[in-house]
Amino acid sequence: MSHEVRPDRRYTKDHEWAKVDGDAVLIGITAYAVDQLGDITLVNIDVNEGDSVQAGKPFGTVESVKTLADLFAPVSGEVVRVNAALQDEPELVNQDPYDKAWMVAVKPSSAGDVDKLMDAAAYEEFLKTETH
Repeated sequence: MSHEVRPDRRYTKDHEWAKVDGDAVLIGITAYAVDQLGDITLVNIDVNEGDSVQAGKPFGTVESVKTLADLFAPVSGEVVRVNAALQDEPELVNQDPYDKAWMVAVKPSSAGDVDKLMDAAAYEEFLKTETH
């Protein structure tokens, strides 16, 4: 089964993606994560603009009909935007995990942090180990 992996972003083993957007990094969950979760019923983002997030630490949760999953920050830094649309329309995550359903935008404390994450090819290799 193939899951879309976009070459314009970086990935984590927790199935988050990070995409550089100006001086910030947009963060969301991957198509693989969405597929594992099933229909998403609630997106809970526990941070606000101006808050700090720590790489590897949860910044919110995603609830689906099947389970509740933590959202982990791929990079440390300051939250500059939160996608408020997801509160009213959690289904956006199922429909468009890579564009409309970004969760937060973080200004990384260290610019090179995103580069330390897996690129698309590495993430595709990682997915092969997850699906067997």
